[in-house]
Amino acid sequence: MSYAPVTLPYPAPPALARIQRRSLVIGVVFLAGAVIAAIVEHSPAQFFRSYLLGYVWWVGITLGCLAVLMMQHLAGGLWGFVIRRPLEAAARILPLLAVMFVPLIFGIPYIYLWDHRELVLHDAKLQHQAQYLAAPWFIARGALYFLAWILMAYLLNRWSAAQDASGDPVLRRRMQTFSGPGLVIYALTVTFASFDWLMSLDPQWGSTVYPLILIAGQMLAALSFCAAILFLLAQHKPMSDIVQEKHVHSLGKMMLAFVMLWAYTSYSQLVIIWAGNLPGEISWYLRRLNTGWKYVALALVVFHFAVPFALLLSRDLKRNARRLARVAMLLVLVRYLDLLFWIAPNSLPGFEHGMPFHWMDIAVPAGIGGIWMAAFVWALRQRPLVPLHDQRFEEVVGHAPETA
Repeated sequence: MSYAPVTLPYPAPPALARIQRRSLVIGVVFLAGAVIAAIVEHSPAQFFRSYLLGYVWWVGITLGCLAVLMMQHLAGGLWGFVIRRPLEAAARILPLLAVMFVPLIFGIPYIYLWDHRELVLHDAKLQHQAQYLAAPWFIARGALYFLAWILMAYLLNRWSAAQDASGDPVLRRRMQTFSGPGLVIYALTVTFASFDWLMSLDPQWGSTVYPLILIAGQMLAALSFCAAILFLLAQHKPMSDIVQEKHVHSLGKMMLAFVMLWAYTSYSQLVIIWAGNLPGEISWYLRRLNTGWKYVALALVVFHFAVPFALLLSRDLKRNARRLARVAMLLVLVRYLDLLFWIAPNSLPGFEHGMPFHWMDIAVPAGIGGIWMAAFVWALRQRPLVPLHDQRFEEVVGHAPETA
């Protein structure tokens, strides 16, 4: 007995299969090369520092997609219809990222000062934080964060698939009702994850604005990534017949809003800490602004705020998918630069003499990104590129959904 192949309505273009294969090759080669170099050069500290950088970058895009997915379920709007599948596909990668968290567990002694008993014994502040930051609790909280994120992604994807099959309006209301508390859970878990994974790199320093900067950056990265993917999909059918200028315009407006939110929160943190001038707080900025890192700070001011802000003010640019995709890719890349600015000066000795940088800071994030992209494209190809039976389907596509 022979079976006909299952054909999805509104399938992903064949070009995505090539991207998937190439991304996987890049990911495996770059990561394997970095691991071999770390063993040969006896530089595990550098490898794990670079791994943390790449991991937080790509996890941030994934979590931003989960948050934007819940936001569009709450707010509605046609912009959410055309990027809902990329958002859902990114959210389905969270189990893979949970597995990729394991190397960070082995890297704890190489990255975090609070894991060094001899340092804790001679530092009153570290002693105060030691119980919370102990490795077993660090790992347990990480598992809890991923459990929450994976559960939210699973439920939203499950209900979305059921909506494709049945069109039951109850499912839309269920996703909308769930997304409100889901965004609160997202904000809380990302806040504590930022304390654990990033802020604890310098246990002497703390900021209550820090998690909000990270959240703004994650959502900006997610929107920018989706704008770039939408442009790619719009080069092929069926999305070339679906994506319109107004959809791209809405995405551009949201990117502009989060560019401003990131800039506002980053500037607020700097002003508050600089005005307070407390040794335990101001040292974080002095470590960066009195060394070669000041040029990275200047690059962030220019390319994370000034340039995209000026460009995204243009209505014509926001309605041009190609030009918006270029700005979007710039923002995805400068998110890496922002995280490098956060992470590197804390976790590598010698920062006081200049700006430490290593080729692994490029190779390892590129390797993680290659594997991430391959998994994302695989997930995107498993479902129709538009949500069937969504209440906005006929308005956007122009006819009722075709079902088998």
